[in-house]
Amino acid sequence: MGHREDLLEGAKRCLLEKGYARTTARDIVAASGTNLASIGYHYGSKDALLHQAFLAVTEEWGDAVGPAGREEFDAPKDALERFRKTWEEVLATFDSSRPVWKLQLEVVSRLDDDEKLRDAIRDPQAEGRLGLAEAFAGTDPVADPEKARVTGLFYQALLAGVMIQWLVDPDTAPSADDLTNGLRAVLEDRR
Repeated sequence: MGHREDLLEGAKRCLLEKGYARTTARDIVAASGTNLASIGYHYGSKDALLHQAFLAVTEEWGDAVGPAGREEFDAPKDALERFRKTWEEVLATFDSSRPVWKLQLEVVSRLDDDEKLRDAIRDPQAEGRLGLAEAFAGTDPVADPEKARVTGLFYQALLAGVMIQWLVDPDTAPSADDLTNGLRAVLEDRR
């Protein structure tokens, strides 16, 4: 690996260990075994490097829980059972993904004050929605882009809410069965 890749890996480690606001350029240099000048040379600024590192961390999480990361996953044909099974797998990763979730919340809390950060994550967020539609519902974003878009919006909203509940109190956060039963209740005709 060269300095550019070493810096990115070091920045990712720092983000997950220290968070966004507490990561300094010196922390990144120490974690990467590079030097301060390398940050400016390869990324332009510490903030630009942290933006790239944040995107890499979230993309790696998505790859790990998405279809490519779980090739052994045999998706049930029934939509509700697929929903339940997918949530079961995502929630099983929560403890190991907790640093990613904490980082996500910290970054979101900074968006009003950091326009460059907001701009940096805008397009990847839209791409992530399409990945969620594919992972959770099996919706092909190329074959049906509008269905993938709205499905991704739904899952992104749901995932963010579930993540917050798990961060606040894992003992009362929803299980895969809770989420499935809740969706089933919402879909029932109660007229």
